[in-house]
Amino acid sequence: MSEASQALHKIARGTGIIFAGTVISMFFGFLSRAIIAREFSKAEYGVFNLALTVLSIGLVIATLGFQNALPREVAFYREKEPGKVGRLISTAIAITAVSAVTTALLIFFLAGDISLIFREERLVSALRVIVLALPFSALTAVIISASRGFGRVREQVYFQNMVYSTVFLVLVAAGVAMGLPFGYVFFAYVAAQAVTLTALGADVRKSRLFTLRASFDLRIGRELVVFSLPLLFSGILAFIMNWTDTLMLGYYKGSEVVGLYNSAAPIARLIPIFLNSAGFLYAPIAAGLYAQGKVEEMGRTYQILTKWVFMLTLPIFSVMFLFPEATIGFFFGSKYVPAASALQILALGFMFHTFLGLNGLSLVVIGESKFIMLFNLISAMFNLLLNTLLIPVYGFEGAAVATVISYSTGNILVSSRLYQKTKIHPFSWNYVKPLAISFILLGIIKGLNLKVPSIWYAVPILVAFLGVYTLLVLLSRSIDKEDVELLLAVEKRLGVDLGIIKRVLRRFV
Repeated sequence: MSEASQALHKIARGTGIIFAGTVISMFFGFLSRAIIAREFSKAEYGVFNLALTVLSIGLVIATLGFQNALPREVAFYREKEPGKVGRLISTAIAITAVSAVTTALLIFFLAGDISLIFREERLVSALRVIVLALPFSALTAVIISASRGFGRVREQVYFQNMVYSTVFLVLVAAGVAMGLPFGYVFFAYVAAQAVTLTALGADVRKSRLFTLRASFDLRIGRELVVFSLPLLFSGILAFIMNWTDTLMLGYYKGSEVVGLYNSAAPIARLIPIFLNSAGFLYAPIAAGLYAQGKVEEMGRTYQILTKWVFMLTLPIFSVMFLFPEATIGFFFGSKYVPAASALQILALGFMFHTFLGLNGLSLVVIGESKFIMLFNLISAMFNLLLNTLLIPVYGFEGAAVATVISYSTGNILVSSRLYQKTKIHPFSWNYVKPLAISFILLGIIKGLNLKVPSIWYAVPILVAFLGVYTLLVLLSRSIDKEDVELLLAVEKRLGVDLGIIKRVLRRFV
């Protein structure tokens, strides 16, 4: 079995677990949001999203880029200097703790000024409560990022995906059932983050994955910060690019329009679910290959992984793109259906990123953090300009268009740099064929202008589409030998006989 196949097996095994945890987290997250959206006004739901947006910016700043840097750094230290891994992690945690408390205090005291920007008085009290969660969420994120460097998914799935989302959902539902006021939601958020960190810390100590101790290595800390700072700025810029639409909608159109738009945005963010799940283990595994000089194997892993992710994501994208009204109505109710056009536009942008693969993570692996920062700067400035031009005229549809154009531009720049440095790209011939087939079939169905009253009427159409798509992919011989090898590994792990599927695939390799 080739190095690429072995890497793919490890990624696929972890991806399945991460995907399951992500689905649970997103499902509970949607339930929490749906409860808040349905039980409170659109303006209050908008305040909730604005507060989360400000807090998320604070989280990016507080973690100093460690979330993206630590998986790579831990993997490299384990390969080159295994005796220093513990000091690396302890140093990262110590820096994060100081940074998180400092950032939280700044947001707390600037809450009044922030609320003036959005002309929303209720945002002051919301921020001064929800910011208490920042140290908890920052430390949770960094500890989980360190565990990724060991090729582990357990901490992410159990704690960030399941414990937090479950506790928050239960607290929100209980508060609504007891008739508690809107402000209670923010206390529930803080409590959920505190419970998550407490449970994670106890588990790490019990498992002895690494020792959580108060120690600091100045040299390691300096090296980590130097490598991570461009990723910090990249994270801030990427966050600005992703959330400028929400912030500027709040500035130009008010919290009610923010609430409407944020029925579409979280649904569209389901599209990279497989990509993000695969990326969780891709970074440390690809870093190991790159550290050994195996760039060709890394590139082959990238290509096959991108094809899998695209084909798995296609059904999710198809539902959102073809039936946006039914999709929004299913999750948030009929009063949010006017945002269907925004969902359709956003779905295109997130799918474009998905079909290019894990390009940004690959640049991190090869040490190109400064170029990621540069490309994110270009995209963020472009996004800011487009939002300024489009939102006053077109509202949330303009915000969606601005996001898609800037997001796609950034992805093209990142992929171009990755190819320039490593000659890695996703477009094998056996990937281009499924891409072309999907574009043609989606165009045909979209041209029929089908209207469905609910999501359940879309299911048979989707099943027929996927059946025809699968048949055409097989007939076009778009199956690689790595696909069959992975199927054999899955068969062995599950202890089932996939004989018919194997025979069919082997005929079309």
